[in-house]
Amino acid sequence: MWTTESLWFETAVVSIIYALGNILMGHFEEQTPKIRRVGKFLLTILIVCCISFYFGRIIAMSLLSLFILPLLYVHGYYLPKKKGINGWNGEPKSKYYEFRNWNKDIFSKK
Repeated sequence: MWTTESLWFETAVVSIIYALGNILMGHFEEQTPKIRRVGKFLLTILIVCCISFYFGRIIAMSLLSLFILPLLYVHGYYLPKKKGINGWNGEPKSKYYEFRNWNKDIFSKK
C-alpha cells in the first residue's frame, strides 16, 4: 500500500523542510511578499523532483542536503563578521532590516 517509489516522497521531504522552516524561522521573512515565498517553495519542489526523476533520488537528496553549507556560511560567517548581524536571531533588527532593504519603521501607521 505505502511506497516511496514515487516523486511524492521528494515532495513530502521538501514540504516538511519548508513547514519546519516557516514555523521556526518564518519571523525573519515577515516583509517578504507571500507570492515570492510560495514561488520559492514551488521552484524547490520542481528542481528536486526533476533531479530525482532524471538522476535518481540519492543525487536529489544529496544536493538538497548540500544546501546546509551555504546556510552555515551565511549565518555563521557572513552575517556576523561582514554585516554585524547575529546570524541566528537577526539582531540588531535595524541592521537586519537594512541588509534586507526593508522599511525599518515597522511600527508607523500608514
